Amino acid sequence: MNGAESLVHTLIKSGLKVCFANPGTSEMHFVAALDRIQGLRCIPGLQENVVTGMADGYGRVARDPAITLLHCSGGLTNGIANLLNARKAQSPVVNVVGDQATYHAPYDPPLAADTEAFARASSHWMRRSTRPQDAGRDGAAAVQAARSSPGQVATLILPSDASWSEGGEIAEPLHVPVTPQADAQAIEQSARILRSGARVVFILGGAALGAKAQQQAARIQAKTGCRVVAQSITAFTQRGRGRLPLEKIPYPVDHAIAFLKDAQQIILVGSKGALGFFAYPGKPAFHHPAEAQVHVLARVEQDCEGALRSLADLLGAPEVAIAEAPKVADIPKGAPTSEGFSQLLAAIMPENAIVADESITFGSHLWMHSHAAAPHDWMMVTGGAIGFGMPCATGAAVAGAGRRVINLQADGSAMYTIQSLWTQARENLPVTTVILNNRSYKILLGEYANVGANPGRTALNMLDLGNPDMDFVKMANSMGVEAAKADTLEQCAALMQASFKRNGPFLVELAI
Repeated sequence: MNGAESLVHTLIKSGLKVCFANPGTSEMHFVAALDRIQGLRCIPGLQENVVTGMADGYGRVARDPAITLLHCSGGLTNGIANLLNARKAQSPVVNVVGDQATYHAPYDPPLAADTEAFARASSHWMRRSTRPQDAGRDGAAAVQAARSSPGQVATLILPSDASWSEGGEIAEPLHVPVTPQADAQAIEQSARILRSGARVVFILGGAALGAKAQQQAARIQAKTGCRVVAQSITAFTQRGRGRLPLEKIPYPVDHAIAFLKDAQQIILVGSKGALGFFAYPGKPAFHHPAEAQVHVLARVEQDCEGALRSLADLLGAPEVAIAEAPKVADIPKGAPTSEGFSQLLAAIMPENAIVADESITFGSHLWMHSHAAAPHDWMMVTGGAIGFGMPCATGAAVAGAGRRVINLQADGSAMYTIQSLWTQARENLPVTTVILNNRSYKILLGEYANVGANPGRTALNMLDLGNPDMDFVKMANSMGVEAAKADTLEQCAALMQASFKRNGPFLVELAI
């Protein structure tokens, strides 16, 4: 067999099930191998940032890697923005990047570049297979790296001659590295802090935001009276009735500082803490009080749930039932507002839904009411690279195997990866997209004020998306997705509820 065939066999043998692909000439032997070897579901994306974003969404929901198939350095660099989001989300991803043949690259042909440099910049693990005999072995190592706690981006570069040449060898799967346990000393120190009588704030991130970890945090909170909150940007939070009604550290600096102003001791679980998204003139990098002491119970790569359970046991904290928030009974009516839409979403969200949130400015209230919704999973744009929501929702729907995905999508960000709709239609995926259309990059108007700059006519014109207006219904229809416009909350609710009864995708354009 050739190198590509041995790699495909190895990836399947290692348990991978899905390949998101935008291939070119250098990857044709990998594509041909998919014809002859059963076991991988291959899903095309029309742009590489869609492909990598789909892999991110799939990894967050499945907690196992999908494969991306990308074409040389140009394909990899097109997909780097959503690989940044995947890295910050600790999503497991295996990139297979074709490249120039080893003997052809020295001539500097078109598409030749330092692919390894781009791969290093966007990956936790990188390797180049220069011989067909290496492809299977290196593929197994890439899967092992991607599965390393808490989840990593692994990139395997496969020159085209290593792909087409005979001599490939199927490799055995490598063991999944054991998730490291938290230090016993850190657990004991946290117990001492909680017994001290100080005002303690737990900041949860990463795996600490899973439902089982939240249950352990609830034991600690009930026993000690500490405050338990989520970090500002979360990759994957299990949310809704029956889960801990976690407040989230606000994104705006001044709001975050006020939110944490009373904290004397801060304990981090899978989180970097109250770190600002950006630096601002005259503002601190961390938003907790300067005199507050910060401790780490468990790092992001450690067993956060186990650490919380051990701490609860050490404190003698009994099991507790998390009180369920009352269900939102009425759907708000009238002109869309952030708070009204938040209540609407909590009222109509189906059981076990997945939310891909790239709502940006309009989403300021969405978290507030979501704890009263049916149990669901909530994903956010972790790396700040916009164009996350639509492909992430698409990949999440593939991993969700029939679960309804709700993509809350700002209009400007939607245009980065709107091609995701085509893949949703092609695969008949249960995704409801709500375009929150304010016809502007409104987030940047706020950032002007935050950094102390004053926008003039040129700046305001650059942030205006209403000249000409974009018609998302027509764009969705052109890619095979049914769509409709809504001007009120009740219209939006009716369209969303109807979409939940469908098998495939639907888009609602909500004028805000």
